[in-house]
Amino acid sequence: MYPMYGYGGYGYHRIDPTMILIIPAILLTLYAQYKVTSTTDRFFRVRSNRGYTGEETARRILDSNGLFDVRIEMVRGRLSDHYDPRSKVLRLSEDVYRSTSITSVAVAAHECGHAIQHAHGYVPLNVRSSLVPVVNFASNMSWIFIILGFITRGVFLQVGILLFSASVLFQIVTLPVEFNASSRALTQLTTLGIVDDREIRQSRKVLQAAALTYVAAAVTAILQLLRLVLIANSRDD
Repeated sequence: MYPMYGYGGYGYHRIDPTMILIIPAILLTLYAQYKVTSTTDRFFRVRSNRGYTGEETARRILDSNGLFDVRIEMVRGRLSDHYDPRSKVLRLSEDVYRSTSITSVAVAAHECGHAIQHAHGYVPLNVRSSLVPVVNFASNMSWIFIILGFITRGVFLQVGILLFSASVLFQIVTLPVEFNASSRALTQLTTLGIVDDREIRQSRKVLQAAALTYVAAAVTAILQLLRLVLIANSRDD
């Protein structure tokens, strides 16, 4: 991901020692991907006793919270589920929308958690939404400046690091948003009787596995930022 750097007149390059920071990030990311895939696949095969589909689960939760104006749409893609606050549309992947599995119910409830956050003006969600245009720009431009910084040894590297910091902030803010949405989801599933006691524990496993992917993304971003800062400081020295 980053170039190796040389040492003056010695005429050779050696591997950047800060690469060690990336190893735990890679391992955590791989584990998170394995965990979410294995857990969601496992509970896609377990049917909820009360037989609610993902769509029925979402509609019941939304209506119970007075969110009658939030539409539910089916979209393509595996686990492409998300809530769009701009258009007030909750989009569920086909497997989640139609299935009565524990995974479908849990994922649908989680997305409803975001809709409830939006309706209640949940501050971290508002902060994350406000960061989106900044992060979109910063993520596209940061590596251009970072590469220029490696080539020219000018201030470009510092500018790139500053832009990359916006992406790191976004990943950090995302954590409470996702954790809170899962907490709201489990509360709704229990309160509305959509799942029984055993199934709520299974639903929690699904949501915890999904949350791990956000933790991995945040840790990776933080370690990447730390690595860039160390590299920048070593070049200044």
